[in-house]
Amino acid sequence: MTPGTDLPSEARIVVIGGGIIGCSTAYHLAKLGCSEVVLLEKHRLTSGSTFHAAGLVGQLRTNANITQLLGYSVELYQKLEQETGLATGWKMNGGLRLACSPDRWVEVRRQATTAHSFGLEMHLLTPAEARELWPIMEIDDLVGAAYLPTDGQANPSDITQSLASGARRDGVMICEEVEVTGFEFDGDNIRAVTTDAGRISCERVVICAGQWSQELGRLAGINVPLVSVQHQYLVTEAIDGVAPDLPTLRDPDRLTYFKEDVGGLVMGGYEPNPIPWAEDGIPAGFNFTLLDNNWDHFEPLMQQAIARVPALADAGVRQMYNGPESFTPDGNFILGEAPERSGVFVGAGFNAFGIASGGGAGMALAEWVHNGAPPFDLWPVDIRRFGQPHRDIEWVRRRTLEAYGRHYTMAWPFEENRSCRPSRRSPLYETLRARGACFGEKLGWERPNWFAEDPASARDEYGFGRQNWFDAVGREHRAARERVVLFDQTSFAKYRVSGRDAERALSRICANRVPREDGGAVYTQMLNPQGGIECDLTVTRIAADEYYLVTGTGFATHDLDWIRRQLPPDGDVRVDDVTPAWAVLSLMGPKSREVLQSLVRDDLSDDAFPFARLRELAVAGATLRALRVSYVGELGWELHVPVESALTIYQALMAAGADHGIADAGYRAIESLRLEKGYRAWGADIGPDHTPLEAGLGWAVDLKSGKDFIGRAAILQQLEQPLTKSLACFTQPDPEVVLLGRETIYRDGERVGWLSSAGWGYTVAANIGFGYVRNAGGVDRAYLESGRYELEVAGERVACEWHPGPLYDPAMRKMKC
Repeated sequence: MTPGTDLPSEARIVVIGGGIIGCSTAYHLAKLGCSEVVLLEKHRLTSGSTFHAAGLVGQLRTNANITQLLGYSVELYQKLEQETGLATGWKMNGGLRLACSPDRWVEVRRQATTAHSFGLEMHLLTPAEARELWPIMEIDDLVGAAYLPTDGQANPSDITQSLASGARRDGVMICEEVEVTGFEFDGDNIRAVTTDAGRISCERVVICAGQWSQELGRLAGINVPLVSVQHQYLVTEAIDGVAPDLPTLRDPDRLTYFKEDVGGLVMGGYEPNPIPWAEDGIPAGFNFTLLDNNWDHFEPLMQQAIARVPALADAGVRQMYNGPESFTPDGNFILGEAPERSGVFVGAGFNAFGIASGGGAGMALAEWVHNGAPPFDLWPVDIRRFGQPHRDIEWVRRRTLEAYGRHYTMAWPFEENRSCRPSRRSPLYETLRARGACFGEKLGWERPNWFAEDPASARDEYGFGRQNWFDAVGREHRAARERVVLFDQTSFAKYRVSGRDAERALSRICANRVPREDGGAVYTQMLNPQGGIECDLTVTRIAADEYYLVTGTGFATHDLDWIRRQLPPDGDVRVDDVTPAWAVLSLMGPKSREVLQSLVRDDLSDDAFPFARLRELAVAGATLRALRVSYVGELGWELHVPVESALTIYQALMAAGADHGIADAGYRAIESLRLEKGYRAWGADIGPDHTPLEAGLGWAVDLKSGKDFIGRAAILQQLEQPLTKSLACFTQPDPEVVLLGRETIYRDGERVGWLSSAGWGYTVAANIGFGYVRNAGGVDRAYLESGRYELEVAGERVACEWHPGPLYDPAMRKMKC
């Protein structure tokens, strides 16, 4: 316990961890006016991982909001020293990223376009121009470089102490030498934190304990999927030619990074064979402590660094650091309220860029704790992105080591993870594999991405052009448009909402009208109070007291958590995850009715079985739920099948469809088909930052019945004023152009947004991209149709065409492109 400090017996909010994330969170809670905030640190501030962080501050990420969050860090660091009077070591010396191969140059040019999309200044440089900024490097192997002038570097310990000083000044109590020993709950609601110095009752707990967060999470009954990995770098003596304003440098082809340090260099990197640490738990007393240096492991990085900076060969080494840090299975950090508990928040797993993230992550987490929601959509780092596989720490460790080893490797489009596979498998997995399926993985599920004609060639070959599966997906796409296909979508997340108050509860949560007759189905969003889209799913009524909900694979934890938190605490209603009970075979295409009709006596005509209806059918000795919906723009049914009957029904469908040219198809065909039809994807085209009106989904909002659903007031208010952004569809006909998403949208030469999703439309024979067009003065149809549009793709602008609606209409069998 800090001398002269008494541990309070109660507080509103307890922050655990005195590194940069904990101190930043406490600082921002105080800025929000939160009183009675206590920060607990088991040793001294910065004594965990912060003290040995390298301190590079880069901003650009693949997501606009995470880039914005890191940009906030830069804004904060620029003014923090003046505010608190404590030095931070911050300097905006810019950042260079090198490219040493044609593929890497394409990647860097695409990154520059992403930067432009998100409002960051980023310049593409020749090798000679790059050397002007970094005179001591060799450039013989360079193809080009990119320079982001607002990147920089900071002293991690100094900036943390400055944040702590600001927090103290605004009323936060910081208690060092206090170790958390447990938590107390009332049901799932946090009630107290227990420590070796006493008990603190509280309303909120924020776990910001770095690599200790996993164990603290276990004590709190939540899962924090991160592990410790050794990370080494060295600091040299002064080197001639190293100026104080030398930019940070990332050399991904050589797996290394550099920054200036008192006239010398910090040099580290990300080796392809990382070494895990503390597999049996972090030793007691591991404070301000480093691991033994592993020069043999570091030597390959050193050789690469010397090839880039020959002066390193003769430079003295001032210190070598081997400090373990927390890393996550997908390389993104972890923020948010844990789905297992109420009032327990996490900010951890920063993958060695905690200093770059610290300011913004602390701001976002503080707002999340204070307001009950983040300041903007943070799905890429939301703790609810994890699921069943992430509860196995060995699975987490293997996947995390893979992610670490790929930190500086080429970020290929559509690249799949290789570790921990297969994990979760549909009953059709072996059958589809034998038929040529090339699988991808999501939340542990193996899912067919595409089918090779020769099963032996069912593997992805990565590149920035059209990849080896392009023609195969085209065959599947055309089969869906012209004949009939079968998709295995068993990985869908499925929930059962039941109880006397199920309809009342869902009517409040769902923006669309909940079905009031058995077998009725509806596509709906679930909105937050601001009208943003939290969930995007189908709701089907099974009985008066039972509903069946289906949502995307990756949103299983997120959507279940959202629904549970909105249910009335005093109502007779519950939600259960029934995903393991049902396989899903989606039979789609103009011949789908003929195939299914041949297997059942029931009338499947439009009049007898209309769209958005569910009926139970008996097929091949099993009873299944046939749900007439489609995400591909064709006639079809999702067949929800008891898992034990899935293979039998698959075989019956394939046999019945043989005369109709039935084909297996995968998720990449689904993506192409949905783009042509204009269907939205949550996490890309829609999310908490987008309302149904902005997304063109106003038709799915029930404002006529007068029911009071969450977000209704916000939607009504938005109807009274012009929209400032609107989701738009664009096409670009050149097959040599590859749209991947994040390409910048220009209207009459001015940047107005970026593509949220993109791909090739095989029926319309064009690139398709969706993205929000933004204009503070309003975006209506007249504004959209009066503009001339271009897209920036890998640094070059290409003309494109705006379209007012879906490109493909199956009812008319025509294309609108």
